[in-house]
Amino acid sequence: MLKNKNIILGVCGSIAAYKSAFLVRLLIKAGANVKVILTPDGANFITPLTLATLSKNPVYTQYFEAETGVWSNHVELGLWADLMVIAPISANTLAKLSNGICDNLLTAVYLSAKCPVYVAPAMDLDMWKHESTQENIERISGFGNIVISPASGELASGLYGEGRMAEPEEIVSFLEEAIQKSMPLFGKKAMVTAGPTYEAIDPVRFIGNHSSGKMGYAIADELTRLGAEVTLISGPSTQKSNFPVHRIDVVSAQDMFNACTSIFDQVDITVMCAAVADYRPKTVSAQKIKKQENNLTLELEKTVDILSALGKIKKEHQTLVGFALETNDEENYAKGKLEKKNLDLIVLNSLNDKGAGFKSDTNKITIFNKAFERTVFEVKSKTEVAKDICEAILKII
Repeated sequence: MLKNKNIILGVCGSIAAYKSAFLVRLLIKAGANVKVILTPDGANFITPLTLATLSKNPVYTQYFEAETGVWSNHVELGLWADLMVIAPISANTLAKLSNGICDNLLTAVYLSAKCPVYVAPAMDLDMWKHESTQENIERISGFGNIVISPASGELASGLYGEGRMAEPEEIVSFLEEAIQKSMPLFGKKAMVTAGPTYEAIDPVRFIGNHSSGKMGYAIADELTRLGAEVTLISGPSTQKSNFPVHRIDVVSAQDMFNACTSIFDQVDITVMCAAVADYRPKTVSAQKIKKQENNLTLELEKTVDILSALGKIKKEHQTLVGFALETNDEENYAKGKLEKKNLDLIVLNSLNDKGAGFKSDTNKITIFNKAFERTVFEVKSKTEVAKDICEAILKII
């Protein structure tokens, strides 16, 4: 959930600042990009060098560095962030955020940020329980900020009670859960097929195609990024997912059919991106066929039409997306396939378009919906094409 997220971590004056080092490490391990803003009081508890080393970025402490002449642009920092976390946040900084006081770099970035802001308070029991602190908590929550509540335990003063900053692992879990719940496909299950199928001739030879699986894997990644729980059914491919998906490896069209039909009734969204063989040898030799004659004749039979089979059993709440790779009369073939196979969307590729087709890192698509409304896209990377396809899905679910 945190992979490639840009995170501003604010660290205030509190003994709990030592935990921020562990928090930075966990965020980096989760794949986030982290920039730390350390308040002057925070620097009394943890050094900029420690946080810079762990975050792999310079630590920001003030607007302007007199010795170097470097100005820290609070507006740019606020806009860079996908989310802002202030952990620990002291009673002092909490009061500043509550009242809009802007007297250091952290508070200036906070006021400039357009992203969700999370705060993890850390202070002594009586400070936390004080009416003014609780009022400030209510105020900043009213502004839309999210409070990660402190835990009870032994405090630096020797007292026991509420005020301990949440543990770094708890903060990361809180962020991941909050991000996941905010995603448009949270709670949805998706199935994506990718790659080619191989139809055996004998133990060493097969009928196949040039599909690399890049497009299907990119779609599976994008659906996962949008919060869906994705099952990827992949023909033979060297591609790897960038996000955690449940992968089922198959070889033949029949294998893919069996895998798809076993889980289809459990999913909300299905994207059939695989290049499934239309024909297979009617008879498969148990032994390697020797090169003896000048000619070899193979009798072929149709493979199962997976997309058509799924279209026949599709329920009203399910979304089914197909692909059409054509070389002539492309749009008519695509629209016919859309209607005949009971699809909600069809993605048209034409091998006549430069930058489209197998093995390429780019693609050029046209999407038709059930009303035959057409959306034409320019040549883009397959990662960007996957985003376009998923945006089209979001419009109809």
